[in-house]
Amino acid sequence: MKLLFTFYQPSGGMGTLNHIRCEALQQAGVTCHLLYSNYSEGYKNIKGITTFITNQDDEIRDIIQKEAYDAIIVASDYFLLEKLRNIGYKGTIIYEVQGFGDWETSRQTIQTVAPYVITHCNAVLLPDTSHLVSLFKSHTQSIKQFSFNNPLDTSNFRYIAYPIKPCPIIGWVGRIEHNKNWSDFLEIGYRMIDLNPHLYLWMFVDTDLSDPSEKERFESRVDQLELRPRLIRYSNVPQRLMADYYSIIGDSGGFLCSTSLLEGFGYAVAEALLCRCPVLATDSDGVRSFIFHKKTGMFYKRDDIDDAVQKANDMMTIKSLRTTLRESGEMHIVKHFSVDAYVRNFISMLKNLGVHPQS
Repeated sequence: MKLLFTFYQPSGGMGTLNHIRCEALQQAGVTCHLLYSNYSEGYKNIKGITTFITNQDDEIRDIIQKEAYDAIIVASDYFLLEKLRNIGYKGTIIYEVQGFGDWETSRQTIQTVAPYVITHCNAVLLPDTSHLVSLFKSHTQSIKQFSFNNPLDTSNFRYIAYPIKPCPIIGWVGRIEHNKNWSDFLEIGYRMIDLNPHLYLWMFVDTDLSDPSEKERFESRVDQLELRPRLIRYSNVPQRLMADYYSIIGDSGGFLCSTSLLEGFGYAVAEALLCRCPVLATDSDGVRSFIFHKKTGMFYKRDDIDDAVQKANDMMTIKSLRTTLRESGEMHIVKHFSVDAYVRNFISMLKNLGVHPQS
């Protein structure tokens, strides 16, 4: 069996997902290739997977005809669905969505996407995220829909012990854009530094995907809050190294702060938990799969900075709570988000669509 996974560029959560699942599926005997429309720094993370970078129709046609894929999984780019059929691909096409931003943006995008999906696809693949599942069921009823947890590399991406930092660290991962709600993080960080002047803020930013207008607002707010002396930014860190950073943040006495308005899955949160780094998050839907309040992580009310600061302080100062969050968070991810479970679900989906491993 030979599969092709496509996306705009090898960055963010989709870059992580494609890398993990292709490695796992290939170990199960399934040949996997990647096709990205544009280059980004995330390309450097790809090892041992045949990867094409092009948005040219004739080049895509040549790849499809030469490789004769049994199925193509198209993430987000609904125009590519029609393009694949127009260039003559007659195999199985699965449309995949991991997130479209906030609820209203998701609703409007799915309304636009639905006709393309109904006309050109055999199935829709979604994370087990309520707003996405509900919206697609209401707009693409005639198309088979599959929903199961994304995988994490729970064998190789794990907690690593380093010398403990002398100052606590609050981390944040994402793009400088509206849906990631960076403003909440800066406000929370400002208030927490007032409580603990030795605290640092670490931001891991994907510069390939950040919104220029949002970035200007971000820089202005950083200056207004006088955060630069305590703010350290990391750009396009290789995914395999993030386990080191999450482990360091967790051991420092700090936590990861996830401020998103809405998430399809939330890889950063799951990865942090896997590395024993406590997480304080908004209830952004996708993270409900792995955050259970005061058990595996903690929720705060979005835009309620007082609530966030109180819960952050509890997380950092109540030792019994912190120990529970670190131990239970790691155990939950290991138990429920393994690559083995994902491979079983993925191959079962393909068989349901008439695509079999021996083909």
